[in-house]
Amino acid sequence: MNGDGSGAEADEGDGSGEDAAGSGAEEAADASSPLRTDLTPVVDAVRTAGAVGFVAVGDRFDDALRYLARFSGPDRAYGLVVCPGNGDVPPQATLLAPGLFAEQAEREFVSAARGDGPGASAAGADAFHDGVVRSVSLDRVGDPAGLRAVAVLDRVTGRDEGGAGPADADADTGVEGDAGDEPVSVLVPASIPHDAAVYLERAGYELASTTVVAEARAVKSPAEIGRIRRVQRAAAAGMARAESVLAASDPAEPGSNAQADAATDATTDDDTRPVSWRGEPLTTERLRRAVNATLAAHGVRDAGNTVVGAGPTAADLHYVGTDPIDAGETVLIDISPRGPDGYYGDLTRTFVVDGDGGWDRRAYVAVEAAREAALAELGPGVTAATVHREAAAELAAYGFDPDADEGEAGFTHGTGHGVGVSLHESPSLSGDVELRPGHVVTVEPGVYDPTVGGVRLEDLAVVTDDGYELLASYPFGTVPTERGRS
Repeated sequence: MNGDGSGAEADEGDGSGEDAAGSGAEEAADASSPLRTDLTPVVDAVRTAGAVGFVAVGDRFDDALRYLARFSGPDRAYGLVVCPGNGDVPPQATLLAPGLFAEQAEREFVSAARGDGPGASAAGADAFHDGVVRSVSLDRVGDPAGLRAVAVLDRVTGRDEGGAGPADADADTGVEGDAGDEPVSVLVPASIPHDAAVYLERAGYELASTTVVAEARAVKSPAEIGRIRRVQRAAAAGMARAESVLAASDPAEPGSNAQADAATDATTDDDTRPVSWRGEPLTTERLRRAVNATLAAHGVRDAGNTVVGAGPTAADLHYVGTDPIDAGETVLIDISPRGPDGYYGDLTRTFVVDGDGGWDRRAYVAVEAAREAALAELGPGVTAATVHREAAAELAAYGFDPDADEGEAGFTHGTGHGVGVSLHESPSLSGDVELRPGHVVTVEPGVYDPTVGGVRLEDLAVVTDDGYELLASYPFGTVPTERGRS
């Protein structure tokens, strides 16, 4: 890694430090291959729990439901019911589509799931890739999604025909159990809407929370990794735009504030040197707009996540306000766009316009070293928290508090988190989970001083069989360099 703050390219990539991006043809294939969710972990969880099914209810903003159904429906509630089947009846997944969305649901949930896979080879060309038969239901479409889920479960358990419980299920339900009035168990995510939970419980179903969806989402398929890689490269283009603007900006001359005061009989307590771009003051908002315009040109949305802080506001982890940019202070840029398939990228760099090599230089060197230490630990079989501990230890060796609380000077957050259809998902690099191939995580050590500024460097990596791969590379250095038009 280049640690001289010059902004030169550095070697990046897998666990050996080399770029392992793979061939362009393979990446293009991953980015365009169908997004399919394997529902067999859900089926297995239902069987293990002895439940009659799994129910999820949400809308287009529910990331877990979007992952399960691959349905980008409207902003009103719909549901998914997964039932396990038995030896004669295959597992079944029913999408409770909202009105006017039946064709889209058939296309995205049913048709897109047909194709190659274990189920297809066993059952013919029309079989589903994971052996879970999918269908779309418009029954009782005007009812709340929770009530519609109850109707599906009642059919499966035979209750819609007056049955007493699972033992009364007929031959085509694939559910077995003990007769009687004891509650029948249904698995649900922890985040199921309250009204849906009430409808299920009133119908006699006992809800049991499961983490199976979060666990399945944590390990990405090649198609998912391809989507994330594409969004991360758009984030890199946005960063190049930001860096180019900073490189083309003009800092005021030393003492210019004092001269302005003398001309206006005003007095100021600071000796700031405002930065201008294209003849106007450069602010965090102007820089953010330049980044977001580039993201849009690359087919992704900023999703309200572009963070630009300068000076003390660079110590605010999620600053989205307007602040003037002054020479000599850190400018922290965190870009987290969302692609058309719902997957996020995440990239952070820190720059200084016309810096003097003070606190910002010491902080940058420490964060670079912490990043290297974290990446050196990243790989399959490693406990996630080990990555965080190594980064924190490196920052401590440079004299920064590795356990600072929010608002204090030092390292105030974890080293990284999972990224997928949510910007923050499993695994956390502060947890005790064992990293596995397919985990996509950020590596983002940082140090902050609310009175001075902040430095953070963040990249997105996928754990591989023999180490890791960065999903996009971007140069390092505090001095902004022209990377394209400004």
